[in-house]
Amino acid sequence: MSLFNTGLSGLGVARSALMTTAHNTANVYTAGYSRQVSLISSNGAIGLANGFVGTGARVTTVARSYDAYLTSQLQGAEATGAALSSYESQISRIDSLLADKTTGLSPLMQGFFSAAQGVANTPADPAARQQLISSAQALANKFRATDVYLSDLNTSVNDQLRGSVGEINNYASQIAKLNQQIGQMTGIAGGQPPNDLLDQRDQLVGELGKLVDVKVLEQDGGKFNVFIGNGQSLVLGDQAMSLKAGPSAADPTRTALSLVGINGTVTELADSVFTGGSVGGLMAFRNETLTTTQNAIGRLAMSLTSAFNDQHKLGVDLKGALGGNFFNTAAAGVFSNAHNNGDMVLGASITDTAQLGISDYSVEVKDVAGTLTYSVTRLTDKQVVGNFTAMPISFDGVQLALASGTAQAGDRFLVQPTRTGARDLDVLVLDPTKVAAASPLIAGNTAGNQGSGALGAPTVGAGYPASPLAAPVTLTFDSAAGMLSGFPAGSAVTVTLADGTATTYGAGTPVPYTAGASMSFDGIAVKMTGAPADGDTFTIQKNAGGVSDGSNALLLAALQKKNVMDGGSTTFGGSFAQLVSSVGNRTMEIRTAEKTQTAVTEQIRASRDSISGVNQDEETANLLMFQQMYQANARVIQTASTIFDAILGIRN
Repeated sequence: MSLFNTGLSGLGVARSALMTTAHNTANVYTAGYSRQVSLISSNGAIGLANGFVGTGARVTTVARSYDAYLTSQLQGAEATGAALSSYESQISRIDSLLADKTTGLSPLMQGFFSAAQGVANTPADPAARQQLISSAQALANKFRATDVYLSDLNTSVNDQLRGSVGEINNYASQIAKLNQQIGQMTGIAGGQPPNDLLDQRDQLVGELGKLVDVKVLEQDGGKFNVFIGNGQSLVLGDQAMSLKAGPSAADPTRTALSLVGINGTVTELADSVFTGGSVGGLMAFRNETLTTTQNAIGRLAMSLTSAFNDQHKLGVDLKGALGGNFFNTAAAGVFSNAHNNGDMVLGASITDTAQLGISDYSVEVKDVAGTLTYSVTRLTDKQVVGNFTAMPISFDGVQLALASGTAQAGDRFLVQPTRTGARDLDVLVLDPTKVAAASPLIAGNTAGNQGSGALGAPTVGAGYPASPLAAPVTLTFDSAAGMLSGFPAGSAVTVTLADGTATTYGAGTPVPYTAGASMSFDGIAVKMTGAPADGDTFTIQKNAGGVSDGSNALLLAALQKKNVMDGGSTTFGGSFAQLVSSVGNRTMEIRTAEKTQTAVTEQIRASRDSISGVNQDEETANLLMFQQMYQANARVIQTASTIFDAILGIRN
């Protein structure tokens, strides 16, 4: 090769390198751009008698400064960070709601029970009774407002999921198109990589990963296959599947995502499929925090309603009538799966609020050796709580009964025992005179008794009948036998001593008297103290009008400190405090994890940018270097031209 051609090759190399450097400089702020390098190699040499003489240089390819491992690590870190950010932004709202110490549920519950204590202190005061009703209404309004807020959060999550579906489908479509273009351009260029298209595809995969966690598998031809979840295909070479948002088959109040295949088949994906990206964060927030919080608030409302109603019905109002339900009672919810083949409809009821948890339940109908079996799974911990072969079935304070229809194997049902507990809470007693503040019974010591025996105020329990004591009960003491007689003829009597020893005596029989012992019958308990004399009598009768009696109101107020939740181990306030603490701790955990993940992501990005990022100082130096190379090779060509002219001059 001539000196002219050698210089020309160098000129071409310098020109290519300058163009690559200029391209890098122009894209210094382009998102996802990887620095490009012109790879230069020698053209080889020509063998002459006195040795080999070089023939110049050439650019073999323009390569990306690219590390596939770091790029994959960055995409994964950004997906995790997006999930945590999405989770944190949602849970912070619940944390702020529950932690409000001025207008939250906790101070309103305190005010409600304080109002009940006010009625106990001044039962004849209409203002005190009205204050109890007003406090109850304020508490019920707060429960409903809290449920509305949480329901709005669920709606917001649904809306965000629907919005994310459009973005996911758009990215998937663009990746598939780039796969096609990359394949075409690679073929046209004889196998040379289309670097800018590769960068664009990596950038799209990264943006897609911020929405939903993805896994990428590169084919031999350089095309990407993109998978989500447990291996569901989203992009296969030139073809893109799509996601679809719609009501969940199990729970129509929740938006679920379905995968639409190439042939049009629609498969609903479980929430657990999405573990990263903002979609994964929303799914995790909804399942781990939003649902359990709404259930916990509903359970608190239902437990308070049940306990207060039960005690209120054991008292009498100003007109002597037994109290009714103070609050209305919320119902448990049951959803039939949209894909069920049978037409069975289930009804749910609450049998024991003390046993209620904060979980929803899945009921699956199975065919076990020819017998339909109902398998109940607690969704919070995925534990099977029972397998039943006949209705009704009971578990965790809930009872399911057949309302209509028949089931088929494979049918599923979703049971939500407490979801609407707060939403449906309302006050039924609006007339102050109907507040059952008094005890339904009063005790009397007959005038003229000779002994020191005194019958205390009777109390009533859950076994107290709706219309007890058709006639007053008169107890008479027989000093010779040491016995009390006169209990209702059809009622057994249980005597419980101070040490807890209890003995039951048959109906119509006298019972031995022990000072301070509790005597109970027909849901009524009463204590006698002192030493009655022979023939002394004591009466128990209905309270015809408890104007100045606040004994039942005192018991209503005492419910604040009574362990009536979690199997009788937690108070109302304690249960709510546990919820606030749980949400607060989870919020702090997510917030800390997000900050940590942000730092990790920045470290990985810095490592990737150290390889792929454009450095202006470096590119400026390269620009000067290749400019000098260009000028030097131009001088070589000029020299070759001068030599050629000189040779031509010699011939002439």
